[in-house]
Amino acid sequence: MGRLIVRAGSLRDLMDVVRVEHRCFGQEAYSTTTLLLLLSRYGRFFLVAEVDGRVVGYASATLRGKAGHLVSIAVLPEFRRLGIGKALLKALLERLREAGARSVTLEVSVRNKAAINLYLKMGFKAVGKITRYYQDGSDAIIMELSLEGEG
Repeated sequence: MGRLIVRAGSLRDLMDVVRVEHRCFGQEAYSTTTLLLLLSRYGRFFLVAEVDGRVVGYASATLRGKAGHLVSIAVLPEFRRLGIGKALLKALLERLREAGARSVTLEVSVRNKAAINLYLKMGFKAVGKITRYYQDGSDAIIMELSLEGEG
């Protein structure tokens, strides 16, 4: 792997992020409109990962009051297991913490073992389940991380 940079996303990254999203999530992918909305409304919490100048992943979150919500994290398949997802998540959690978030929640497919393991390693705990959350009928695990007392 070349040089990894995690930085704030911008409008010029939108089509690269759309490509990452569709490659990673297929039928479940967010639309270009949704990604544009996240980028424009919650830009402070929209990060991209670049390797040698190429966008290979992104992460986005929202913040309402003191509650952060991880909307999406995606890394191109050929760049997985290199620490990029972890770097994106750490940077995003730090931004949320700095903005006053006390906790962060997310939903993850019960089938996505790699993501579940990453979230567990980062301190998230499973707090619930949503049946048939995804289009393919699979369930989602609700996970939460307390940011209080950290930093």
